[in-house]
Amino acid sequence: MENARRVLSVVVLNEDGVLSRISGLFAGRGYNIDTLTVAPVPSTNLSRLTIVTSGNSRVLEQIVKQLHKLIPTYKVIESNEFVEKEMALVKIPLSEDFSGLDMLLKAYNGTIASSGDDFIVAMVADDANRVENFLKAVKKYNPTDVVRGGSVAMDV
Repeated sequence: MENARRVLSVVVLNEDGVLSRISGLFAGRGYNIDTLTVAPVPSTNLSRLTIVTSGNSRVLEQIVKQLHKLIPTYKVIESNEFVEKEMALVKIPLSEDFSGLDMLLKAYNGTIASSGDDFIVAMVADDANRVENFLKAVKKYNPTDVVRGGSVAMDV
């Protein structure tokens, strides 16, 4: 059985300990969480977790079944029809030659998010694979720091 990447959108009651219970569910069964993003659902007492994980079909089926068993879980969406985006921040020293950086940022939905006396911070928001490709391409500017956020997803 081949391992596959899976995006799960889990809507839960926004109460103390829910995140711990969900991460404990994964850890206790030896499942890996590749990325995890949590945010409240506006005007409700719910939160949405976007979990990116991987495993064979049997493992993924078990993950979904176990998530459904958690009391604070309202619903688990495991569709292939998601709009999914990630974000990355990259700190680049001002001493670098920035030729071509503007074109690279435009190609990956990026912008300059901040600057300091001796650095700029570039930000990109795109599909997970495209963020990965951006991070490979931006290495030529010798970034001093990179922070990559987890996926956020919405079913369509």
